[in-house]
Amino acid sequence: MEKLEKTLEEWRAMLDPEQYNVCRLKGTERPFSGKYNATKADGVYHCICCNEPLFDSRAKFDSGCGWPSFYEPIADSAMVEIRDMSHGMIRTEVVCAKCDAHLGHVFPDGPPPTGLRYCINSVCLDLLPR
Repeated sequence: MEKLEKTLEEWRAMLDPEQYNVCRLKGTERPFSGKYNATKADGVYHCICCNEPLFDSRAKFDSGCGWPSFYEPIADSAMVEIRDMSHGMIRTEVVCAKCDAHLGHVFPDGPPPTGLRYCINSVCLDLLPR
């Protein structure tokens, strides 16, 4: 996949302040505040920064954690996993493979068939109807 690279100033100009903070500075939105947390609409979730497809709505489930949760990405190549040792924890961060936008984290406590829970910030996503 060809990388989309921009300077932080270019990202700042195209994203709103919350999107910039989460996607480019690895922030997080408050739990239960995101527009897609309770959404059940059919479609494909794309990266807000580069429009790359990330998750199919069929893989979304209610984990109760306060962020949209998915049991698998649309393709293994859609994101990159990075070891995250911030905030006194060891977690696995997920970033968009095309533009390196911080999306959230993946945990090994999800439902079948994968047993994974991709806990993703709504501000990183754009849901396009099928």
